[in-house]
Amino acid sequence: MKITVCIKQVPDVNAPIQIKDGQLIQDSNRKILNAYDASAVEAALVLQEDHGIDQVEVVLIGPEKAKETIRKALAMGADKGIHIITEEENSFDSFAYAQLLAGFFKDREYDYIFCGKQSQDTDSGLTGSMLAEFLGLPYTTNAVGLEMADGDLTAKRQGDSGQEIIELPSPGVVTCSNDMNDPRIPSLKGIMQSKRKPVDTISVTDLGVDLSEESTKTIINSYEEKPERKAGEKFEGEPEEIARKVAQLLDTEANVI
Repeated sequence: MKITVCIKQVPDVNAPIQIKDGQLIQDSNRKILNAYDASAVEAALVLQEDHGIDQVEVVLIGPEKAKETIRKALAMGADKGIHIITEEENSFDSFAYAQLLAGFFKDREYDYIFCGKQSQDTDSGLTGSMLAEFLGLPYTTNAVGLEMADGDLTAKRQGDSGQEIIELPSPGVVTCSNDMNDPRIPSLKGIMQSKRKPVDTISVTDLGVDLSEESTKTIINSYEEKPERKAGEKFEGEPEEIARKVAQLLDTEANVI
């Protein structure tokens, strides 16, 4: 059995950022493994340890320097990495990433595909479900727990009003919440071993996917600072008088009554 985890290199959300002339300026040297993807890697490794899964591999779409993020997943314990190399800068949205991953997976063998439920740079949370649609696979999103029996997964999914238990046959796609686990910190031994683990490279152009403008559905025109919140208004007086003032403001100014 093989589990392939889709991972992404993202900006460190703790690094300073600024907006200048409508552009987002980030520290290009502060890039890390997406936290949600780290939970997906951890989930795959736990299943491998508990059920003797043959291989856990990771696949990443990104520029040459993103290979260090693959090595992080290998140091955690993944067996193999695959790097789909892109230009230094790209403007892929969830739809484009899903298309590229679908092109990668269409001729490959796997039992389950794991993804983080979203990436911490855009928080779109769409790539996993789009990938499942492109591949025609069953899927579940926002998994907070995974168990395996007889080769099939049972996912505990966090829904809007409670948790759902979903049986997912193979092959299938799971997107993992970062509430599922605490990803392990690579040990020194794991870091040293990661340097000897294989990382295959593929050019993004070799996937046979149309990367024309139509392949990107989301266009970011500019960035703006979050507007400052107006100061609240404090009322003094008797409770009945204050209640009348608040009701009047809600009616005449906020128009919510």
